[in-house]
Amino acid sequence: MNLQLSIAITSNPRTWPILDGRVKPKGIDLVPTVLHPSEMFWRQLKFAEFDVSEMSFSSLIMAIAGGDQRWVGIPVFTTKRFFHAYILARRDAGIETPADLKGKRVGVPEYQQTAALWTRGALQHEFGVSPRDLEWWMERVPTHSHRGAVGFPTPPGVTINQIPAEKNLASTMLSGEIQAVVHYTVHAVANLIDRSRTDLWKEPAIKPLFPDPAAECARYYKKTGIFPINHGMVVKREIAERHPWVVLNMLEAFEQANEIAERERLAQAEYHAAAGLLGPGADKALRTQILKHGVRANRKVLETAAQYSVEQGLTPRLVKLEEVFAASTLEE
Repeated sequence: MNLQLSIAITSNPRTWPILDGRVKPKGIDLVPTVLHPSEMFWRQLKFAEFDVSEMSFSSLIMAIAGGDQRWVGIPVFTTKRFFHAYILARRDAGIETPADLKGKRVGVPEYQQTAALWTRGALQHEFGVSPRDLEWWMERVPTHSHRGAVGFPTPPGVTINQIPAEKNLASTMLSGEIQAVVHYTVHAVANLIDRSRTDLWKEPAIKPLFPDPAAECARYYKKTGIFPINHGMVVKREIAERHPWVVLNMLEAFEQANEIAERERLAQAEYHAAAGLLGPGADKALRTQILKHGVRANRKVLETAAQYSVEQGLTPRLVKLEEVFAASTLEE
């Protein structure tokens, strides 16, 4: 009889083969719940509802540094993005370069979220803008935030204000109460955590900080070799200790799902190439695998995130990857 495990997961091309049953982990029957990441992470951190789930890497290492041993990490990373390249700013705020953010009121859904961690890291290391240089305004309220779930205090020298519950990131940007926003996401479907519904990218008063975000992504990657990861995967420690085989079986299943996603992505690239729709260099870029699971393939990125966490006062010490991931996965 297979082991039945509940799993909280997002829906994207890298997880679809798990969700639709094309890939089944050996010896495991999964009972999936599809959730928006912000709600999923809050529910796991607060209530530990699911046996297996995606998890904010930033929140996970914060929990570990705080002595929370409920989770064992599995090195599965379903999303990557150059988060800092997509900062939005008001056109009338005098923000033309990253340095112009100093002294400005900057919104963020969740101060400790991995996307914000990476954005602050890039601002500091690439442009000399420290988290202390900005006045932060957070949308998620204490009772329904990852910060509230792990009891994270404001780092020394940093100002984090609370956006009132009757307002949100979009309304405060449009009113001028804040002047820029980090990792803004339009939430067309309501969840228990986020409340912004307006597409700021389409608002005339709002512009991207980087006029060509894709060019900034390319510049940053060429210089640093870092393609930031966002979500990892965790399993309850009690399950991993009782059934150690679960960890590698889950990793193997997600590797298989990733292979399917790559084949489907390459099929699309072939179609566009045959139709002559790809510009110079685009064909090679589209054929390059951009997402790989495992600690070895992502060690530099993961260790950089852990270092940023210490620098930004999210964790009191450097969390080592050996503390995060199951021992059986460290060479995978």
